Amino acid sequence: MENVIIIGSGCAGLTAALYTARANLNPLVITGRMQGGLLTTTTIVENYPGFIDGIDGFQLMTNMQQQAERFGARIRPLATVEQVDLSHRPFSITVDGDRIESQTIIIATGAGHRHLGIPSEHLLENKGVTYCATCDGALPMFRNKPLVVIGGGDSACEEALYLTRFASTVHLVHRRDSLRASKIMAERVLSHPKIKPSWNKTVTEILDVSKDEVTGVRLADTITGEASTLDCAGVFIAIGLVPNTSLFAGTIDMDESGYIKPKDGSRTNVPGVFVAGDCADKIYRQAITAAGMGCMAAIDCERFLMGSH
Repeated sequence: MENVIIIGSGCAGLTAALYTARANLNPLVITGRMQGGLLTTTTIVENYPGFIDGIDGFQLMTNMQQQAERFGARIRPLATVEQVDLSHRPFSITVDGDRIESQTIIIATGAGHRHLGIPSEHLLENKGVTYCATCDGALPMFRNKPLVVIGGGDSACEEALYLTRFASTVHLVHRRDSLRASKIMAERVLSHPKIKPSWNKTVTEILDVSKDEVTGVRLADTITGEASTLDCAGVFIAIGLVPNTSLFAGTIDMDESGYIKPKDGSRTNVPGVFVAGDCADKIYRQAITAAGMGCMAAIDCERFLMGSH
């Protein structure tokens, strides 16, 4: 019987592990297949407090795990939760065929970037293809260069506006002839002298895999089918995130996009089940906010266990 099972090993999950371990709750962390979460795919993190010169994303998550382990957190690496039963306490989860029971659960499963689904996107990831302007926009490889942002919602507009601080030009590629973003955000983007929209366009290929770096994008017009190219040094894909919450559908309250809806801090609609990080946050989606939510979930979980005995 576990006191706490934490599902997920990103900033939220490992911060929750640190706090529950220091509270002598002996937490068990189920990492998922992407141990350390999305941040492990970022080459350098410059906006996490305490690291003057920035830190490699993989190294930051390794540090967090080792810090949690120092206080007694147990890590089950590269393990996947296949099934959960939250109908009664103790809860039960199935991990790679093993059934485990726990008094409480902290859901920190994060979210995944929605991808274009073209081969060159994957092959050039971290070589000019990225999913986070806040994380990567200030890198030297992008400064004073033309950049491409793909998307038409608020996230894409925020990425484009942020990148104007560093880029020579920001091409905003959108498959429609108008932005889906809020009116005020769209007005800011369309009035900015550095942002040039490319309407009714989809990206069919990111160039140039043969050079192992981004040199441009190949576009197709959604109306005429006409092909064209845009030169750029980086491609920022902002077509949305997908929360990793399908495991809890029908049990845990979510919004229409699948994000878990916390209440009274980190609590869910199921007593004893708590949530932290990007699977419950579609606004900020930063490492520091995920870590803060992990802290909240751990404290709420500890108080719940103290009151339930």
